[in-house]
Amino acid sequence: MIQGRSNFVYRIKDTNTFVSFDKKDQYDVTPIHVDVNIVAADILDVEAFKAWRPEYNDAEFILNDKGQYVCGWAIEKMSKSMFNVVNPDMIVEKFGADTLRLYEMFLGPVEQSKPWDTNGIDGCHRFLKKLWGLFYDREGNYIVTDDAPTAEQEKSLHKLIKKVTQDIEQFSYNTSISAFMIAVGELQKCHSKAILRDLTVLIAPFAPFIAEELWHTLNGNGNVNGNSVFDAQWPAWDESKMKDSEITMPVQFSGKTRFTMQVPADASKDDVEKLALADERTARYTDGKQIIKTIVVPGKIINIVVK
Repeated sequence: MIQGRSNFVYRIKDTNTFVSFDKKDQYDVTPIHVDVNIVAADILDVEAFKAWRPEYNDAEFILNDKGQYVCGWAIEKMSKSMFNVVNPDMIVEKFGADTLRLYEMFLGPVEQSKPWDTNGIDGCHRFLKKLWGLFYDREGNYIVTDDAPTAEQEKSLHKLIKKVTQDIEQFSYNTSISAFMIAVGELQKCHSKAILRDLTVLIAPFAPFIAEELWHTLNGNGNVNGNSVFDAQWPAWDESKMKDSEITMPVQFSGKTRFTMQVPADASKDDVEKLALADERTARYTDGKQIIKTIVVPGKIINIVVK
Protein backbone atom coordinates (compact mmCIF):
# COMPACT_ATOMS: atom_id res chain seq x y z
CA MET A 1 0.00 0.00 0.00
CA ILE A 2 1.41 3.36 -1.05
CA GLN A 3 0.97 6.02 1.58
CA GLY A 4 0.96 9.76 1.19
CA ARG A 5 0.53 12.91 3.20
CA SER A 6 -3.06 14.15 3.17
CA ASN A 7 -4.08 17.73 3.96
CA PHE A 8 -7.29 19.05 5.50
CA VAL A 9 -9.17 22.31 5.60
CA TYR A 10 -11.70 23.02 8.36
CA ARG A 11 -15.15 24.31 7.43
CA ILE A 12 -17.24 25.95 10.13
CA LYS A 13 -20.59 24.19 10.51
CA ASP A 14 -23.43 25.46 8.27
CA THR A 15 -21.14 28.01 6.55
CA ASN A 16 -18.75 28.25 3.64
CA THR A 17 -16.07 29.68 5.91
CA PHE A 18 -12.84 27.84 6.57
CA VAL A 19 -10.69 28.36 9.64
CA SER A 20 -6.94 27.83 9.90
CA PHE A 21 -5.76 24.71 11.75
CA ASP A 22 -4.32 26.67 14.68
CA LYS A 23 -7.71 28.35 15.32
CA LYS A 24 -10.08 25.49 14.57
CA ASP A 25 -10.64 24.57 18.23
CA GLN A 26 -12.58 27.81 18.68
CA TYR A 27 -15.30 26.64 16.28
CA ASP A 28 -17.49 23.68 15.42
CA VAL A 29 -15.71 22.48 12.29
CA THR A 30 -15.74 19.62 9.80
CA PRO A 31 -12.38 18.51 8.36
CA ILE A 32 -12.38 18.17 4.57
CA HIS A 33 -9.68 16.64 2.41
CA VAL A 34 -8.03 19.15 0.09
CA ASP A 35 -5.86 18.65 -2.98
CA VAL A 36 -2.26 18.44 -1.74
CA ASN A 37 -1.08 19.99 -5.00
CA ILE A 38 -2.43 23.38 -3.88
CA VAL A 39 -0.76 23.12 -0.47
CA ALA A 40 2.90 23.92 0.16
CA ALA A 41 4.48 23.15 3.54
CA ASP A 42 0.92 22.82 4.93
CA ILE A 43 0.06 26.37 3.79
CA LEU A 44 -3.02 26.52 1.57
CA ASP A 45 -3.04 28.53 -1.65
CA VAL A 46 -6.34 30.27 -0.91
CA GLU A 47 -6.98 31.48 -4.46
CA ALA A 48 -6.22 28.05 -5.91
CA PHE A 49 -8.62 26.53 -3.39
CA LYS A 50 -11.42 28.85 -4.53
CA ALA A 51 -10.81 27.77 -8.11
CA TRP A 52 -10.49 24.11 -7.20
CA ARG A 53 -14.21 23.34 -6.99
CA PRO A 54 -17.29 25.47 -7.84
CA GLU A 55 -18.77 25.27 -4.32
CA TYR A 56 -15.68 27.03 -2.94
CA ASN A 57 -15.74 30.02 -5.30
CA ASP A 58 -17.20 32.28 -2.61
CA ALA A 59 -15.40 30.62 0.33
CA GLU A 60 -14.21 32.83 3.16
CA PHE A 61 -11.23 32.21 5.39
CA ILE A 62 -10.20 32.86 8.96
CA LEU A 63 -6.41 33.02 8.74
CA ASN A 64 -3.81 32.68 11.46
CA ASP A 65 -1.95 35.60 12.99
CA LYS A 66 0.56 35.50 10.12
CA GLY A 67 -2.14 35.91 7.52
CA GLN A 68 -1.86 32.31 6.34
CA TYR A 69 -4.21 29.38 6.15
CA VAL A 70 -2.54 26.37 7.79
CA CYS A 71 -3.88 22.95 6.85
CA GLY A 72 -4.04 19.88 9.04
CA TRP A 73 -2.38 16.70 7.83
CA ALA A 74 -2.31 12.91 8.22
CA ILE A 75 -0.54 9.93 6.65
CA GLU A 76 -3.09 7.90 4.72
CA LYS A 77 -3.37 5.54 1.79
CA MET A 78 -2.61 7.43 -1.40
CA SER A 79 -5.92 7.76 -3.19
CA LYS A 80 -7.70 10.11 -5.57
CA SER A 81 -10.64 10.22 -3.15
CA MET A 82 -8.35 11.69 -0.49
CA PHE A 83 -6.80 14.15 -2.96
CA ASN A 84 -3.28 13.15 -1.82
CA VAL A 85 -2.00 11.87 -5.16
CA VAL A 86 0.97 13.99 -6.21
CA ASN A 87 1.35 14.78 -9.88
CA PRO A 88 5.07 14.40 -10.69
CA ASP A 89 4.68 16.66 -13.73
CA MET A 90 3.84 19.55 -11.41
CA ILE A 91 6.94 18.89 -9.31
CA VAL A 92 9.16 18.70 -12.37
CA GLU A 93 7.70 21.92 -13.73
CA LYS A 94 8.33 23.75 -10.45
CA PHE A 95 11.61 22.22 -9.23
CA GLY A 96 13.07 20.23 -12.14
CA ALA A 97 13.52 16.50 -12.74
CA ASP A 98 16.81 16.32 -10.83
CA THR A 99 15.18 17.69 -7.67
CA LEU A 100 12.39 15.11 -7.89
CA ARG A 101 14.90 12.32 -8.50
CA LEU A 102 17.06 13.40 -5.55
CA TYR A 103 14.11 13.75 -3.22
CA GLU A 104 12.75 10.29 -4.03
CA MET A 105 16.10 8.79 -3.04
CA PHE A 106 16.44 11.09 -0.02
CA LEU A 107 13.16 9.94 1.55
CA GLY A 108 14.80 6.85 3.06
CA PRO A 109 16.23 3.38 2.35
CA VAL A 110 14.91 1.96 -0.93
CA GLU A 111 13.86 -1.31 0.69
CA GLN A 112 11.60 0.42 3.22
CA SER A 113 8.07 1.66 2.70
CA LYS A 114 7.68 5.36 3.46
CA PRO A 115 4.89 7.86 2.84
CA TRP A 116 5.25 10.31 -0.01
CA ASP A 117 5.57 13.80 1.40
CA THR A 118 6.76 16.77 -0.64
CA ASN A 119 7.13 19.16 2.30
CA GLY A 120 10.92 18.80 2.31
CA ILE A 121 11.50 18.81 -1.43
CA ASP A 122 12.67 22.43 -1.41
CA GLY A 123 15.71 21.31 0.63
CA CYS A 124 16.92 19.17 -2.27
CA HIS A 125 16.26 22.07 -4.63
CA ARG A 126 18.36 24.42 -2.47
CA PHE A 127 21.15 21.85 -2.44
CA LEU A 128 21.29 21.77 -6.23
CA LYS A 129 21.38 25.57 -6.30
CA LYS A 130 24.34 25.50 -3.88
CA LEU A 131 26.07 22.97 -6.13
CA TRP A 132 25.47 25.24 -9.13
CA GLY A 133 26.89 28.13 -7.11
CA LEU A 134 30.29 26.41 -7.02
CA PHE A 135 30.45 26.91 -10.79
CA TYR A 136 28.58 30.21 -11.33
CA ASP A 137 28.09 33.31 -9.21
CA ARG A 138 24.72 35.05 -8.74
CA GLU A 139 25.26 37.11 -11.87
CA GLY A 140 25.82 33.97 -13.94
CA ASN A 141 29.57 34.41 -14.30
CA TYR A 142 31.65 31.24 -14.62
CA ILE A 143 33.94 31.14 -11.57
CA VAL A 144 35.76 27.80 -11.87
CA THR A 145 39.55 28.20 -11.65
CA ASP A 146 42.65 26.10 -12.21
CA ASP A 147 43.86 26.82 -8.67
CA ALA A 148 45.21 23.88 -6.71
CA PRO A 149 42.79 22.73 -4.00
CA THR A 150 43.64 23.02 -0.32
CA ALA A 151 44.23 20.00 1.88
CA GLU A 152 40.87 20.55 3.59
CA GLN A 153 39.06 20.68 0.25
CA GLU A 154 40.74 17.45 -0.86
CA LYS A 155 39.78 15.88 2.45
CA SER A 156 36.11 16.77 1.93
CA LEU A 157 36.16 15.39 -1.61
CA HIS A 158 37.86 12.09 -0.79
CA LYS A 159 35.58 11.47 2.20
CA LEU A 160 32.65 12.00 -0.16
CA ILE A 161 34.09 9.68 -2.83
CA LYS A 162 34.49 6.90 -0.29
CA LYS A 163 31.04 7.41 1.22
CA VAL A 164 29.16 7.59 -2.08
CA THR A 165 31.04 4.67 -3.65
CA GLN A 166 30.28 2.41 -0.70
CA ASP A 167 26.68 3.62 -0.39
CA ILE A 168 25.90 2.96 -4.06
CA GLU A 169 27.09 -0.63 -3.67
CA GLN A 170 24.66 -1.00 -0.75
CA PHE A 171 21.79 0.90 -2.43
CA SER A 172 21.96 3.40 0.42
CA TYR A 173 21.14 6.44 -1.68
CA ASN A 174 19.60 8.56 1.08
CA THR A 175 22.83 8.62 3.09
CA SER A 176 24.78 9.44 -0.08
CA ILE A 177 22.66 12.53 -0.62
CA SER A 178 23.18 13.56 3.01
CA ALA A 179 26.93 13.24 2.45
CA PHE A 180 26.66 15.39 -0.70
CA MET A 181 24.87 18.12 1.23
CA ILE A 182 27.59 18.15 3.90
CA ALA A 183 30.41 18.16 1.35
CA VAL A 184 28.93 20.95 -0.78
CA GLY A 185 28.50 22.99 2.40
CA GLU A 186 32.19 22.47 3.22
CA LEU A 187 33.22 23.36 -0.34
CA GLN A 188 31.26 26.62 -0.64
CA LYS A 189 34.44 28.63 -1.16
CA CYS A 190 36.02 26.05 -3.46
CA HIS A 191 36.02 26.74 -7.19
CA SER A 192 38.97 24.49 -8.10
CA LYS A 193 38.40 22.54 -11.30
CA ALA A 194 40.30 19.58 -9.84
CA ILE A 195 37.69 19.24 -7.09
CA LEU A 196 34.61 20.14 -9.12
CA ARG A 197 35.39 17.66 -11.89
CA ASP A 198 35.22 14.68 -9.53
CA LEU A 199 32.24 16.18 -7.72
CA THR A 200 30.36 16.37 -11.02
CA VAL A 201 31.08 12.73 -11.80
CA LEU A 202 29.89 11.71 -8.34
CA ILE A 203 26.58 13.56 -8.55
CA ALA A 204 25.78 12.29 -12.06
CA PRO A 205 23.88 9.10 -11.04
CA PHE A 206 21.73 11.18 -8.69
CA ALA A 207 21.17 14.37 -10.71
CA PRO A 208 22.04 13.48 -14.32
CA PHE A 209 20.75 16.63 -16.03
CA ILE A 210 22.63 19.18 -13.96
CA ALA A 211 25.71 16.92 -13.98
CA GLU A 212 25.79 16.77 -17.77
CA GLU A 213 25.37 20.53 -18.01
CA LEU A 214 28.19 21.18 -15.55
CA TRP A 215 30.40 18.62 -17.26
CA HIS A 216 30.09 20.57 -20.51
CA THR A 217 31.09 23.83 -18.81
CA LEU A 218 34.08 22.20 -17.13
CA ASN A 219 35.40 21.15 -20.50
CA GLY A 220 34.98 24.35 -22.43
CA ASN A 221 31.32 23.80 -23.32
CA GLY A 222 32.27 20.60 -25.06
CA ASN A 223 32.73 17.02 -23.91
CA VAL A 224 36.20 15.56 -23.49
CA ASN A 225 36.82 13.38 -26.55
CA GLY A 226 33.14 13.63 -27.36
CA ASN A 227 32.15 11.81 -24.17
CA SER A 228 29.52 12.66 -21.60
CA VAL A 229 29.92 12.68 -17.84
CA PHE A 230 28.68 9.09 -17.83
CA ASP A 231 31.73 8.02 -19.81
CA ALA A 232 34.09 9.57 -17.27
CA GLN A 233 36.22 7.46 -14.97
CA TRP A 234 34.66 7.05 -11.53
CA PRO A 235 36.99 8.76 -9.01
CA ALA A 236 38.90 6.76 -6.40
CA TRP A 237 39.51 7.93 -2.86
CA ASP A 238 42.93 8.32 -1.26
CA GLU A 239 43.04 7.43 2.43
CA SER A 240 46.08 9.62 2.99
CA LYS A 241 44.09 12.72 1.94
CA MET A 242 41.30 11.93 4.38
CA LYS A 243 43.43 12.23 7.48
CA ASP A 244 43.13 15.29 9.70
CA SER A 245 46.18 17.53 9.67
CA GLU A 246 45.11 18.91 13.05
CA ILE A 247 42.95 17.64 15.88
CA THR A 248 41.18 19.38 18.74
CA MET A 249 42.23 18.34 22.25
CA PRO A 250 40.72 19.50 25.55
CA VAL A 251 43.17 20.88 28.10
CA GLN A 252 42.39 20.00 31.70
CA PHE A 253 43.81 21.30 34.95
CA SER A 254 43.61 18.71 37.71
CA GLY A 255 40.80 16.96 35.81
CA LYS A 256 38.72 20.04 34.93
CA THR A 257 38.53 21.04 31.27
CA ARG A 258 39.32 24.73 30.81
CA PHE A 259 39.86 25.15 27.05
CA THR A 260 40.61 23.29 23.84
CA MET A 261 43.53 23.66 21.48
CA GLN A 262 44.50 22.58 17.98
CA VAL A 263 47.54 20.32 17.69
CA PRO A 264 49.13 18.56 14.70
CA ALA A 265 47.56 15.13 14.26
CA ASP A 266 50.99 13.46 14.14
CA ALA A 267 52.49 15.36 17.09
CA SER A 268 54.29 13.27 19.71
CA LYS A 269 53.37 13.30 23.41
CA ASP A 270 56.34 15.56 24.16
CA ASP A 271 55.37 17.99 21.42
CA VAL A 272 51.74 18.13 22.62
CA GLU A 273 52.90 18.76 26.19
CA LYS A 274 55.19 21.59 25.08
CA LEU A 275 52.38 23.20 23.05
CA ALA A 276 49.99 23.01 26.01
CA LEU A 277 52.45 24.47 28.50
CA ALA A 278 53.41 27.24 26.06
CA ASP A 279 49.79 28.26 25.45
CA GLU A 280 49.11 31.68 27.00
CA ARG A 281 45.83 30.41 28.45
CA THR A 282 47.72 27.85 30.54
CA ALA A 283 49.40 30.65 32.47
CA ARG A 284 46.04 31.78 33.85
CA TYR A 285 45.36 28.41 35.44
CA THR A 286 48.88 27.76 36.70
CA ASP A 287 49.65 31.21 38.09
CA GLY A 288 50.92 30.80 41.63
CA LYS A 289 50.59 27.02 41.45
CA GLN A 290 53.06 24.19 41.05
CA ILE A 291 52.77 21.84 38.07
CA ILE A 292 53.10 18.30 39.46
CA LYS A 293 52.90 16.46 36.14
CA THR A 294 51.37 16.59 32.68
CA ILE A 295 49.41 13.65 31.34
CA VAL A 296 48.89 13.40 27.59
CA VAL A 297 46.52 10.82 26.11
CA PRO A 298 47.21 11.02 22.33
CA GLY A 299 44.19 12.30 20.42
CA LYS A 300 42.12 12.50 23.63
CA ILE A 301 43.10 14.89 26.42
CA ILE A 302 45.88 16.91 28.01
CA ASN A 303 45.68 16.96 31.81
CA ILE A 304 47.99 19.33 33.71
CA VAL A 305 48.02 18.39 37.39
CA VAL A 306 48.64 21.37 39.70
CA LYS A 307 48.56 22.09 43.40
